[in-house]
Amino acid sequence: MEDPRARSQLAMIAEVRGLGVEVWLRGGWAMDFWLGRITREHEDIDWFARSRDAGRLIGPLVARGYEVLRADGQQLDLVRDGEELSFALVDRDGAGRDVVAGGPWAGTRWPAGMLDAAEPGRLGALECPVVSPAAQIEIKLMTPIWIPGRARRPKDAADVALLEAALAARGTL
Repeated sequence: MEDPRARSQLAMIAEVRGLGVEVWLRGGWAMDFWLGRITREHEDIDWFARSRDAGRLIGPLVARGYEVLRADGQQLDLVRDGEELSFALVDRDGAGRDVVAGGPWAGTRWPAGMLDAAEPGRLGALECPVVSPAAQIEIKLMTPIWIPGRARRPKDAADVALLEAALAARGTL
C-alpha cells in the first residue's frame, strides 16, 4: 500500500482492535473491510461501540496520545496526529435491539442485525468486525431523512452502489 494516510489509519484500526474492547467499523472503512479492498481515501475512522465500554476506550487511547474531542452518552470522538476516531455509542433496549445510547435520539433503534455480521471484514492480514452491509446501506440512505438538513453526500451514493453490486454478485441482494 502506497498511501501513507491509509497506512496510518489502518495502524489506528489495529491499535483499537488490540484494546480487547468489542467494536465494529462503520462507514467507509467498514465497507472497505467487507469488500476486502480500499476503495477511496477516508476522512476518519468511524466505529460503533457499546456505551458501557466507553471508559475502556478512553483511558487506553488517551494513554496512547489521543486527545478527547467529545465524550458524552451518544458519541466518543478522539484525535491523534490529525486523524479522528469517532465511536457512536450503542445500547440495547428491553427487547435486545441495538439503540442509540444517548443524546436527542436516545433509544432510537438502529437497523436490525446491524452488529450481527457472521464474519469479520478483512484487509490483508487485519481483521475487524464490521457493520452488516444491509445496515450500512440503510444508514447511508436514511441519514438525510433521519437528520433533516443533512444532504446525501456523493461518497455515500458511491458506497451504496459498491455495496449493492457486491451483494448482488454474492447473490445476497
